[in-house]
Amino acid sequence: MKMITTKQLLIFCLSLLSSMFTYAQQVGHTTYTFTDASRNNRQITTEIYYPATIAGNDTPIMPGSFPLLVFGHGFVMVYSAYDNIWNALVPEGYIVALPTTEGSFAPVHNDFGLDLKFLVTQMQSTGAGTSIPAASVGLTSAIMGHSMGGGSSFLSAAGNTNITTMVTFAAANTNPSSVTAAAQVSVPTLIFSGANDCVAPPAQHQDLMYDALTAAYKTQIYVTGGGHCYFANNNLNCTFGESTCTPSPSITRAAQQDATNDLMKLWLSYYLKGDCTSSVAFQDSLAASNRITFRQNQSIACITALSENHSHSDFNIFPNPANDNVHITATDEPIHSVSIYDAKGRLVYTANIHDVTSFILDLSNYHEGFYCAVINNRVSKTFMVN
Repeated sequence: MKMITTKQLLIFCLSLLSSMFTYAQQVGHTTYTFTDASRNNRQITTEIYYPATIAGNDTPIMPGSFPLLVFGHGFVMVYSAYDNIWNALVPEGYIVALPTTEGSFAPVHNDFGLDLKFLVTQMQSTGAGTSIPAASVGLTSAIMGHSMGGGSSFLSAAGNTNITTMVTFAAANTNPSSVTAAAQVSVPTLIFSGANDCVAPPAQHQDLMYDALTAAYKTQIYVTGGGHCYFANNNLNCTFGESTCTPSPSITRAAQQDATNDLMKLWLSYYLKGDCTSSVAFQDSLAASNRITFRQNQSIACITALSENHSHSDFNIFPNPANDNVHITATDEPIHSVSIYDAKGRLVYTANIHDVTSFILDLSNYHEGFYCAVINNRVSKTFMVN
C-alpha cells in the first residue's frame, strides 16, 4: 500500500475545507404522522425528504448526521409545490420536513407555528419512524417557510432557542402578528422578498418583520423583479391570487429560484454546517450580484483568528488509523463542535457539544478511507478508518 505523508493529508484536509462541499446524493422520501401530546394529541402529518442511498420511498438513509430543515407551506398551498426546495437542499446533505397541517381556507396560524416548532424538537429527539432514526438528525436546525408559512415561522421562532437559524420567503403577516413575534426572535434570520410581490408586499409585510427583529445577525434580500409565488413551483391557488394584483413578476420562475438558491445554500452551509468559506461567499455574493438588492445589520463571518490566550490551542485524534471508534481530545480549549467530512467532501456527521475535553466518535457506519474532522469550526484533523 502506498504511504501518504502527513503533508499530503494536511493538503487533502485543507482542500476539503476550502471547497463548497457540493455533492449529489439521492433523495429519499417518507410520510410520518407525529403526535403532540401537549396539544390534545394533535396529529401532524409530515412529508420528509432526506439523503438516501437509493432514491424512492422509505429507502435507507445515508450514513451520518444531517441538519434538519422544517418548512411551512403557504396559504392553501400543497407541500408538493415546494419540490424546488427539497431538490435543492437534500442533495446538499439536509433533511427537509414539510408538515401538511393548516391547509384549509381557514388556517389557524398559531397552531401552524407550534407545529413547526414541535417538529424540530421531536425529530431531533426521536427521528421519524424507521426511515429516519434519531441519530441521523443533526443538532443544527432551521425553521423555514413561504408566505403564510413564512409568517408562521416567526411565531415558531419567537423565544425559541432550540433552533439555529430561520429563513423565510415572501413571509406574510399572520394572526397573531408575525411582526410582533419578530421582536422575540434572536436567532440569525434571512428574509427573502420579491421586489414585485403584490400578494404580500415587502413594505407591508417582510420589511416590518425585519425592522422588528432583535437578532444580532439579520439580512433581507429583495429579488429584483421577483414575485410572491415564484419562490415555489407552480400552484393553482397561489398563481390565481397573484394574477389578481399588480405588479406582476418581471423575471422567470427559474431566474427567481436560481437567485434565491445560491444565497440560501450559502447561509445554511455557514450556520448549519459551520463552513467559513460559505460566509465569505455569501457576503461577496450580496455585494456582487445584479439580481438582488439587500439590507443587513452586520456581515456574517467566521472568527478566523485566535485570541492571544488560545494561540497554542490544539486537539489530538487517536487511534489513527481507527477501527471501531476514534477519540478527539482537547489539549487546551474545550471542544464545542465536531464535523466530519469524507474524502469526497461530503458532510457525514456534525454535532454541537457542551464544552467537553474529550469526544468519542462511533465509526461502525463508516466505510474505509480518509476523513477530515473539523473541530470548533476552525481546526482540521485527518484520520483514517480501516
